[in-house]
Amino acid sequence: MAHDHKLEIFRGLLKFKSNTQKIWGVLIFLSIVTTVEVALGITKPRALTHSHILGMKVLNWIFIILTLVKAYYIAWDFMHLRDEKNSLRRVIVWTPVFLICYLIFILLFEADYIYNVYKDGFLTWNF
Repeated sequence: MAHDHKLEIFRGLLKFKSNTQKIWGVLIFLSIVTTVEVALGITKPRALTHSHILGMKVLNWIFIILTLVKAYYIAWDFMHLRDEKNSLRRVIVWTPVFLICYLIFILLFEADYIYNVYKDGFLTWNF
């Protein structure tokens, strides 16, 4: 059942001659995304930290999105999801994406509620 793996990434925009070259290409892509995350975390641009979308800083949204991109791409290439049937890919990819989005929603609203209780409630910050 051995078959050749597809040697292109980004839906065929970059094509490689061997699996080794493809692994290096994916490593470079993931390194670039990680470098962008680290650079944004170190510099923390004022435009991204002082503007909010859905109750959270834009910088945090960028971190969440880039982390999901890296996780998806690792699963896509290194777990060979690109070679599977569409239905299996959808089950494997969309279920965790939905659950992660749900978790983020819950955490944001609960954290905001707890913050407001401590800020406006009878108790003060005591820890």
